[in-house]
Amino acid sequence: MDSKQNRPAESASTLTTASGSPVADNQNSITAGPRGPVLLQDFHLIEKLQHFNRERIPERVVHAKGSGAYGTFTVTHDISQYTKARLFSSIGKQTETFLRFSTVGGERGSADTERDPRGFALRFYTEQGNWDLVGNNTPMFFIKDGIKFPDFIHTQKRDPHSNLKSPTMMWDFWSKAPESLHQVTMLFSDRGTPDGYRHMDGFGSHTFSLINEAGERVWVKWHLKTQQGIKNLLPADAVRLGGEDPDYAQRDLFDAIQRGDFPKWNVYIQVMREDEAQAWDERTGWNPFDLTKVWPHKDFPRIPVGVLELNRNPENYFEEVEQVALSPANIVPGLGFSPDRMLQARLFGYHDAQLYRVGTNHQQLPVNRPRCPVNHQQRDGAMAASGFGRQQNYATVESAGVANSGFGNGDAGWALEGTTGRFDGRGQEDDYSQAGNLFRLLPADEKDRLTSNIAGAMRSVPDEIKQRQLAHFDKADPAYGAAVRAKLNNK
Repeated sequence: MDSKQNRPAESASTLTTASGSPVADNQNSITAGPRGPVLLQDFHLIEKLQHFNRERIPERVVHAKGSGAYGTFTVTHDISQYTKARLFSSIGKQTETFLRFSTVGGERGSADTERDPRGFALRFYTEQGNWDLVGNNTPMFFIKDGIKFPDFIHTQKRDPHSNLKSPTMMWDFWSKAPESLHQVTMLFSDRGTPDGYRHMDGFGSHTFSLINEAGERVWVKWHLKTQQGIKNLLPADAVRLGGEDPDYAQRDLFDAIQRGDFPKWNVYIQVMREDEAQAWDERTGWNPFDLTKVWPHKDFPRIPVGVLELNRNPENYFEEVEQVALSPANIVPGLGFSPDRMLQARLFGYHDAQLYRVGTNHQQLPVNRPRCPVNHQQRDGAMAASGFGRQQNYATVESAGVANSGFGNGDAGWALEGTTGRFDGRGQEDDYSQAGNLFRLLPADEKDRLTSNIAGAMRSVPDEIKQRQLAHFDKADPAYGAAVRAKLNNK
């Protein structure tokens, strides 16, 4: 092998083209004489301009603006009775992680302090592959079926006529989807404007599975509780910071890690056995796989699992934070999914978004690359750098058949019943009790801010939409509707 291969042209500081050729002059274009026009042969100029024009990949449709950091997850409690996943195999075991925080509805240039849910997307680089726990800072969501997701997000973006954010679009959707009330209540509470990313909790939100060595499944919800304590911004402070320092949360996270003040979260699970799921559904009328619902802690206590610490900032924001490609479809043996309709849609939607944004070989980028051996027959496509070389690009067919190892990562699957179809539960499902419970849990001053925030956001919408939404507040708790109504009438 040539000893000069891959060696820098002159020294580590020598400027080169992307192909490695030394650049003679980075200040002056090649021209036809001192006053003449620029020549097309100036490849360094052309390459710089071409790359500059292509520096932006499509931004995420949701979660466009975000911050990220590396860290470690350390097991503190034994949950091997529930899962065979090796990252939980022993107390003290550590796994490298990457966590991306984000706002949801804003563009990349929006303010970190806007009233919005926050993405909480956590990757574990395990010895069995990447596991992505892609959630939010809330344990519930606005809708329960992914078929509504594009419509919902369109209402949170810009009106196609005015290109402005539209409260009418937002409240029109919410007022016709009472399932959203639980999350709407959380959004307009103090939790809707967290004080940076370090002072908020994280949730997997969906119902997932854990599978143990015996092939037994339990349903599970993931919780990450901040050790820094919950802190939220008052509405006026959130607006002020949005103008003074729109990157407030990014700055706070980066600076804290840079100075060695590493943020930590305690990781917990809630566990529900399959027989408990049916009994709980029959007793409460709440579908355990409904993303607009939570599992009460008194029925399903939190079980400690470990500690997450963020301790290293990325070296390059674009390469690591912007190009990280997370998907809830990325799991490892011992973990599984559930019939949660929103989760089922996200299993397709997130990976497909990364194929569009970053490319068919996005898993080969350093931030996305598994920390374990990879073996598959996927080849070619833009930016292929897998290193497979001359390896076979097709799977050998076993003429005698193969032993069935179960679905995917050893998931034995769950029993199904009924006839295929489109089942609409509206009118039979309880969309109000949990929203009312959340309202009643809030202290008086937080109730006052919640209802003031809602009234302020609804003031400009048509009366028909106001009345429709007020009826939902009334059903959750008469005091809820009365407070919002009084503030709307007090113009």
